[in-house]
Amino acid sequence: QVQLVESGGGLVQAGGSLRLSCAASGRTFSSYRMGWFRQAPGKEREFVAHISRSGISTYYADSVKGRFTISRDNAKNTVSLQMNSLKPEDTAAYYCAAKSGGSNDYENLRLYNYWGQGTQVTVSS
Repeated sequence: QVQLVESGGGLVQAGGSLRLSCAASGRTFSSYRMGWFRQAPGKEREFVAHISRSGISTYYADSVKGRFTISRDNAKNTVSLQMNSLKPEDTAAYYCAAKSGGSNDYENLRLYNYWGQGTQVTVSS
């Protein structure tokens, strides 16, 4: 089992940057594919980014491509999301999630086994 705790959210002006972190418990962190999702008020939770077990392969939603970067440190059991050029439409609660299966359906939140509690990101215009 994996427990995930996000941090790093906050209030930032449009055009600014934030770095989210997700700390994982357990000795098998490197066996999980990791993802970031977000959920704005009144909207469904949506996929943001995915990273492979080794960290070599990444995949992004079109809406964040070129602005966000996902990374992981398996030695420290952490996954991060660097968010640059933030826009008001990026405002949401951000969640990290762990996936044990081998499916390449990165955007399907139902395939993720474990979730953090979320961290709020608010981007003012």
